[in-house]
Amino acid sequence: MAKKASYGNDDIVSLKGPDQVRKRPAVIFGSDDIEGCQHSVFEILSNSIDEAREGFGDKIVVTRYLDHSVEIQDFGRGIPVDYNTKEKKFNWELVFCTLYAGGKYSKGGDNSYGYSLGLNGLGLCATQFASEYMEAEIHRDGFCYKLNFKKGKLVGQMEKEPYSKRDTGSRIKWRPDLKVFTDIAVPLEYYQDIIKRQAIVNSGIKFILKNQLNKTQFETFEYYYENGITDYVSEIAEDAALTSVQSWQTERIGRDREDHKDYKVLITSALCFSNKSQKKEYYHNSSWLEHGGAPEKAVRNAFTYQIDAYLKTNGKYTKSDPKIKFEDIEDCLVLVVSSFSTETSYENQTKKAITNKFIQEAMTEFFKRQLEIYFIENRTEAEKIANQVLINMRSRVKAEVTRQTIKKTLTTSNDLANRVQKFVDCRAKNAEDRELFIVEGDSALGACKQARDSEFQALMPVRGKILNCLKCEYDKIFKSEIITDLVKVLGCGVEVKSKHMKGLAEFNLDLLRYNKVIICTDADVDGFQIRTLILTMIYRLMPTLIEEGKVFIAETPLYEINTKDQVWFAYTEQEKTAAIEEIGNAKYTVQRSKGLGENEAEMMWLTTMNPKTRRLVEILPEDAERTAQIFDMLLGDNLAGRKDHIADNGYMYIDMLDLS
Repeated sequence: MAKKASYGNDDIVSLKGPDQVRKRPAVIFGSDDIEGCQHSVFEILSNSIDEAREGFGDKIVVTRYLDHSVEIQDFGRGIPVDYNTKEKKFNWELVFCTLYAGGKYSKGGDNSYGYSLGLNGLGLCATQFASEYMEAEIHRDGFCYKLNFKKGKLVGQMEKEPYSKRDTGSRIKWRPDLKVFTDIAVPLEYYQDIIKRQAIVNSGIKFILKNQLNKTQFETFEYYYENGITDYVSEIAEDAALTSVQSWQTERIGRDREDHKDYKVLITSALCFSNKSQKKEYYHNSSWLEHGGAPEKAVRNAFTYQIDAYLKTNGKYTKSDPKIKFEDIEDCLVLVVSSFSTETSYENQTKKAITNKFIQEAMTEFFKRQLEIYFIENRTEAEKIANQVLINMRSRVKAEVTRQTIKKTLTTSNDLANRVQKFVDCRAKNAEDRELFIVEGDSALGACKQARDSEFQALMPVRGKILNCLKCEYDKIFKSEIITDLVKVLGCGVEVKSKHMKGLAEFNLDLLRYNKVIICTDADVDGFQIRTLILTMIYRLMPTLIEEGKVFIAETPLYEINTKDQVWFAYTEQEKTAAIEEIGNAKYTVQRSKGLGENEAEMMWLTTMNPKTRRLVEILPEDAERTAQIFDMLLGDNLAGRKDHIADNGYMYIDMLDLS
């Protein structure tokens, strides 16, 4: 890496004017992507909301244009932009072009706003700096003021003309700059969400959203909550509420530290309890606190403390009950808290959480007191709340026990090889790469173990003939160690519900530990029967494995044909005949293939396990109903059907009868 030749006094620079935002937008807006752009829109909207909250105007109009420009109009007092004798400059320079300048710095409610969303004197100026252009039209003091900015700088002069109409307010239109933000296409859904939230916490203020559809047409949305958060909670709960909607409000005065001045906080809340709906939202100075902060901590503390106290006082806990947690309460709680303060500490400029110590303490004490009074005055509703919270707690505890049981049963980190006798695992961790060979007996296990690729091929021996799962009841099936071991190795659980499952999990294909389940038995009558019984077990306990194409049969050769120079493996009589014809007059020997356990490792790899040379037969569920009928007839309780089948087709198998 090339090193800079020097680093001296002249290398230190400071950003000035628009560059303070244009080169580092994330410092102000949280990011330079669409979220940062969205926050710049909210900065302008919040100024209009502050005006309306103070009683200046009862309507705010937001317009979203096709070219991604935005216009926000309020009917408040209008932004002061004329000459400021105290600062000895025009106010437009301060509010539009100077960071940390505004009318909301005085502490303790001495400024022009009792409670305000904007605090830092950054929003309007920063948004102007980050815009491609911005136009402002302001009506106040009998004048109409017009300002035009481009890339953070004033174009021309401020226009000031007499204005005889009685309306006042500010209209600001701008287009976020793509050279500042990576994306400026703020979706309609963002406007709808943020404006609805502002209507909820600003009762009596009408918000109008206009969305441009084409050059001449706009669609319009109106948001208005006459009773604010109380109407919103009623809207969420609808007819499913366990209790009536409660509206609580208080105003407190205090300080975050002894050496700080007192400030005011107004706390308003609306809540009810419901066993069908749940919602928690916190707002401060109209800003939605996505991450909560102080209000979230206060609610968790107060609600858990007071409801737990009620349960203890009224003997609601049983001996086996643990103490409730807040999650048991919030599962049936619909709560909206809207607070305002004359002094606010946000985590950062994006205003998604507040950290005021006094606000948290005031809210905690307020909610504890209100809940205590509410429970005393509304005994019937208190009982409903207590009972529902206990149901939630017991459900949570039971679900956690079940989760831990399933986790214990299905976890693969506990070395499955040590828990299932003679199971031989492979090294690969990805299920898509893994194969499981279900082999016949310990002798076949030894041969396959020598022949396999231990990277991706696992082995599970079946000791003897397993149960006929079509004729046995579940209690007997799940007492079979062979079957339960095989289910554990597969890992996906079973598709039946029975009290005899002995901790086996319900079926979940995503937990299957292998991409292929390969049944590998000898090419004789016993081998065919074991293969059929394994298929029967899979068909009854986990048929989805067949439907998803996960089950295969490994074909093993019937004959080994040797000449001086070559070896043929024939899987059928026809293949044997064809091989002999190919050999011609050369000397050869034909040997019936031995059982899997007697084969050499090289032959096993070549004929049965090597993906490039082996033969696999996929078990297809093309006719599930027909498959079920055949399984039932041959292996189930359909005795009459089995007799008829033998009578009709038995003659074809006379030569295969073992009459010794």
